[in-house]
Amino acid sequence: MEHYTERAARIMRRIEELAAISEDAQGITRRFGTPAFLQGSALVRSWMEASGLATRIDSIGNVRGRLVSQNPVAKTFVLASHIDTVVNAGKYDGPLGVLLGLDMLEHLMAQQVALPFHIELIAFSDEEGVRFHTTYLGSKVVAGSFDAGLLNRLDAHDISLADAITTIGGHPGHLTTDAIPAEDWLGYFEVHIEQGPVLWERQIPVALVAAIAGQQRVELTWRGMAGHAGTVPMELRQDALAGAAEFLLAVEQFGQTYKHVLVATVGKLEVRNAASNVIPGEVVCSLDMRSADAARLQVAYEELRNLTAAVAARRGLELDWNLIQYTAPVSCDAKLNNLLAQAITETGHEVVSLVSGAGHDAVPISAVAPATMLFVRCYKGISHNPLERVELPDLAATLPVTDRFLSLLIASY
Repeated sequence: MEHYTERAARIMRRIEELAAISEDAQGITRRFGTPAFLQGSALVRSWMEASGLATRIDSIGNVRGRLVSQNPVAKTFVLASHIDTVVNAGKYDGPLGVLLGLDMLEHLMAQQVALPFHIELIAFSDEEGVRFHTTYLGSKVVAGSFDAGLLNRLDAHDISLADAITTIGGHPGHLTTDAIPAEDWLGYFEVHIEQGPVLWERQIPVALVAAIAGQQRVELTWRGMAGHAGTVPMELRQDALAGAAEFLLAVEQFGQTYKHVLVATVGKLEVRNAASNVIPGEVVCSLDMRSADAARLQVAYEELRNLTAAVAARRGLELDWNLIQYTAPVSCDAKLNNLLAQAITETGHEVVSLVSGAGHDAVPISAVAPATMLFVRCYKGISHNPLERVELPDLAATLPVTDRFLSLLIASY
């Protein structure tokens, strides 16, 4: 166990070093294409190179390190996660999977194992989608499913995605050449913090991910009539904020009613031209719904859309309902999950199977390759928060699981 603790401590040191690179001094923020992001990418690449991997940065900014097999018909198995962050993030969401993957390969190379397939470690450039509201940019390029229409998408400073790619040294026209062809894929493995409280409450270090919930994200704009707060009678008002507030509470009640099959959240609320003495005339808010049941997710979408239209009509408000993102639920690959479950059992842990409510890069990759994921316990399930934390003993307990999984995969090839 001491050997695993030493390896875990080295991973932790690297995580801390990467976390020190941020757009602001008060927290951890590394959005796609920013100077802090580029500095972090360079650091991760330097670690890959020092370990002996053949490295490159592709046109979307993914950092890629490759361990090459001598097998002339070898396919590629990918270990990956992301290194971009949300604003004011924790240290472990994404980087844990990348740097644990690097440790796995360092351990494998030290054993001088003859690989029957190539292994590529990828630090995806954009999973969170904070800057351009475009989740999975990095993994979609690798999967060959990048939507070229996104190149015109603008950030808050009116910089296009195409210009951002050029600024970081990429070429928008070369994105398709950075994909791993579907016929070359062997599979995909991602280690990630749970971002939920199940493992923390049960005091179990790791869990098998059975599926990843589908998501639907909507932007709603409520338009009423702005007016003087002291002169417009209550019964004559068209208060956009009151309509949005009724909608928000209805979403919470809807989520409580169907809590066993879905979650629903309003996480953004913006009052345009807000003032304490003005009746709100325009409000923008969000809706985020998630479920592992595709049919239930679609039914919920229609039910909430109808409910929202009724609120707007009753209050005399105009409503724009704009679907921003739809991602179908994904089931992890049965064969790879069986190997991962065997590795968990053989290293002395109970096999706990969880559905991920958060999205992961495994979602777009699963369209072209078998994918599996391993969750690692995090402190109280807290994530997207500076309090996000992984305990050293849990990380040390994860390493024999991942080592064993890779050994079983090599032996099964």
